[in-house]
Amino acid sequence: MMRKLLFPLLIGAGGIAILLYLMVWQLNRLDWKEGVIAEIEARLAADPVPLPEAVTPEADNYRTVIMQGSATGEEIRFLDSGTAAGTGHRIISAFETREGRRVMLDQGLLEINDAAAQAADPLTDTVTVQGNLIWPDDVSEQAPEGDEWYARDVAAMAQALNTEPVLVVLSAATAYDPRLAPLPLSTRNIKNDHLEYAITWGLLALVWLAMTIFYVARGMRRKDD
Repeated sequence: MMRKLLFPLLIGAGGIAILLYLMVWQLNRLDWKEGVIAEIEARLAADPVPLPEAVTPEADNYRTVIMQGSATGEEIRFLDSGTAAGTGHRIISAFETREGRRVMLDQGLLEINDAAAQAADPLTDTVTVQGNLIWPDDVSEQAPEGDEWYARDVAAMAQALNTEPVLVVLSAATAYDPRLAPLPLSTRNIKNDHLEYAITWGLLALVWLAMTIFYVARGMRRKDD
């Protein structure tokens, strides 16, 4: 009898062990992701510092910076959908600082159906802007078409605009381009569904346990019969 029950018991125990391992792994990933989000939120909320001379993705991603200068009118349009301001193009401008550096500034969304904004000239006045450094992980196999881009590849955009490979997303300014709705960085769109996955694996472990008990109990009833 025990030999006949051994196989379903092994399958049951093995399946439950695997599912519980996956649940714990997702809980560990949840702790890690919450730590990442907390660090990003701290950088977004930090007091701004002057744009450093040298920046790196490892040390400066999401760092809050401040700079003075003006957009040159040279722009890249990054097609974006599902933003807080709707669907349209993020306007990424070449920005010349007071010190003579050329960097990129993501000034916000140009709404795709706003004909007046589409026809208006860009703001090129001298302004002070605050924003956050970012190296986006946008991926697209579609090549840019003219000034319309489908991924924010910092190095490639910098080459196209003849700037340093530095991208700042505007959060505040002494004057705003009236065509655009600023889209400051936040953690709202950072995917964090590890808790849902952990619950799913835990529930599957319970189902697997119930199935194991059912098969073992059925085998024991057959023996009694």
